[in-house]
Amino acid sequence: MGSTSGAAEQDVPATEGTRPARRRLSVDQRREELMAAALELFSKRDAEDVSIDDVASAAGASRALVYHYFGGKQELYVAALRGAAAQLEARLRPLEGGRPIDGLATGLGCYFDFVEERAAGFAALLRGGPANRSGEIGEIVDSVRRRLFRLVMSRMGVHEPGPVLRITLRSWIASVETAGLDWLEHRDIERAELEGMLVGQMVALLRVAAARDPQAGQLLGDLAGEPAP
Repeated sequence: MGSTSGAAEQDVPATEGTRPARRRLSVDQRREELMAAALELFSKRDAEDVSIDDVASAAGASRALVYHYFGGKQELYVAALRGAAAQLEARLRPLEGGRPIDGLATGLGCYFDFVEERAAGFAALLRGGPANRSGEIGEIVDSVRRRLFRLVMSRMGVHEPGPVLRITLRSWIASVETAGLDWLEHRDIERAELEGMLVGQMVALLRVAAARDPQAGQLLGDLAGEPAP
């Protein structure tokens, strides 16, 4: 892998004069540019179907430059997903005070801010087949889910969920992920309506869980002001 010192660098000149001269960018700026191009491609196609040449072309850079910064496609894929995950996790900050249902709605708003503003990163994180869900890639995706799970528990005042409540909360998180991907694909529902629907789904899931678990019943009461069954 080539050096990535902090000095500003230019793109390696393209052969046959096919590309215009690139503006000078710092190492960090150039890496971000390449990762953004990669995320856009990974959000639409499986990683196996994206080549270094595809990324270079999308970024208006040379193939040699991509290898210079990342060494290969797997390194680029991991770096791009780590960057997207870090951006999403930075949005998922616990807030103190307020009603649990308001905290849940606020957390959803932060989540969908990322979905809307960083669509390629969100889609790339969650898209892909089983081949992309093992090793480092799987750990990156799982870390985001764990962060979201902890945020939901914090917003709703839960410290140690039992098995019924744990399954209920994780099922809801899966619904949120699916809803985010569907909304990016279709955008045929207002975002505020979708977020409200997801809050309602949480309440509905807790009603089912409350019939089997006192802890879920207590949370239902705290969240929606409903007595346990």
